[in-house]
Amino acid sequence: MSEVSRLPLGLSQPFECSYRPEKKEQLLIVQSKMNPGHFEGLMSLGFRRSGSDVYRPHCPECRSCEPVRVLVREFTPSRSQKRVLARNRDLSWRVVSQPTDEHRTLYHRYIRGRHHDGPMYPPTDEQFNRFLPCDWLEQGYLEGRLDGKLVLVAVTDRLSQALSAVYTFFEPELDKRSLGVCGILKQLEYAKSEGKQYLYLGYQIEECRKMAYKTQYRPYQTLTIGGWHTVS
Repeated sequence: MSEVSRLPLGLSQPFECSYRPEKKEQLLIVQSKMNPGHFEGLMSLGFRRSGSDVYRPHCPECRSCEPVRVLVREFTPSRSQKRVLARNRDLSWRVVSQPTDEHRTLYHRYIRGRHHDGPMYPPTDEQFNRFLPCDWLEQGYLEGRLDGKLVLVAVTDRLSQALSAVYTFFEPELDKRSLGVCGILKQLEYAKSEGKQYLYLGYQIEECRKMAYKTQYRPYQTLTIGGWHTVS
């Protein structure tokens, strides 16, 4: 951890926050060659990655972003989450180590269908390659298939003690299946089968309804000024 604390950092220029447009966002960005050990230490301090860049919010007027991680070994699905698993019991699952053209095609459909009014629209292959893969970190691409057709991909970073949920995209026409929820539940199963302690879910913002789903997987921990705080 002492080595991680000495890594050089840069501060981005302020820009409009995607989740609270009335606020300005700034990022602390690690300016050093990265490796999985460094990254795992940084994740425990609230950092995330986008592509090969590692960052943490450092906003001048706001501290709303709270990192969230689920305690894998203690997690038990709620009744509603069990219903989601039952609803998707006809899906088959596997993990592959590299992104494919099939993944990119589904990603394009997902962004067009679910995020056509957001900053990621319109989707491009360049955006996919810049945002999701990482050349210094082992990844798993958790695939869900319905009758052989790819309907969900959960991009998952593999760390020593944890998995990190990077991004999940799915068939936008299958709304009734709650595939986003299913993707996280399957990542938790994946983490448990790998003997991991945590599943990192990124940042949650109390004022942002879109982020509220991250606190539905209990017990979870949030990172506060006093350290990681457990919510049962």
